[in-house]
Amino acid sequence: MTASALYRGIVVHRRTRPRRHHLRYRIFQMLIDLDEVAALGDRLRLFAHNRFGVTAFHDRDYGDRSGRPLRTQAQEMLARAGVVAPLGAIRLLTMPRVLGHGFNPLTIWFCHAQDGLLVALIHEVTNTFDERHSYVIAVADPHAPIIRQRCDKRFYVSPFLDLDLVYDFAIRPPGEGVATAVTASDGEGALMVARFEGERRALTDRTILAACLAHPLLTVKVVAAIHVEALRLWLKRIDVRRHVKPVETKG
Repeated sequence: MTASALYRGIVVHRRTRPRRHHLRYRIFQMLIDLDEVAALGDRLRLFAHNRFGVTAFHDRDYGDRSGRPLRTQAQEMLARAGVVAPLGAIRLLTMPRVLGHGFNPLTIWFCHAQDGLLVALIHEVTNTFDERHSYVIAVADPHAPIIRQRCDKRFYVSPFLDLDLVYDFAIRPPGEGVATAVTASDGEGALMVARFEGERRALTDRTILAACLAHPLLTVKVVAAIHVEALRLWLKRIDVRRHVKPVETKG
């Protein structure tokens, strides 16, 4: 058994104002333990590390995209956020590249102390302009079944959402299942909720093949869905906000 795993599940987005809007589709994600990823790339035929594969994990797709060791980058991001602790396992919940194409609206880094307890989550957000921002938040209660965190929105994601919002994260850490929910709120309350729930599968060639057959061209599908939903929102006459470039994107 490895800590790394595959999670197949459902993404749901619900918007309540100024027009109701709903989307739901199936995807899969992988939980990648940074201490295991090189061995996974050597052992599996359908998963590659830092090279082309049916599915692949590339270090340069994450963090500052420099390809520097991701553990080092995690330590730097946590230190800038005031989280100083000797790190143990670091695991990323993410969509892999599929046949060379990759895109992740949200990757969550689960950062553990050496005793195994969660010390922080890094919520790495990437928009369709290929810009990135990471929200680095300490975990207040590592024993809680649901990790709840809050921060101000600081990064342009959608032309249909203001920057002046607050994010509430509710994360059930990976086990037999995983659940991630992000609620964007303004002064009137919750405006939009995005949620993923998935069930664990062992990370093997068989489970990867089954997932790819069930969800062909996964990341292309996600990018296409984002643009289709944007068109639907525009047709519902929801106001469009201009693109605001980030001042900084590292955390």
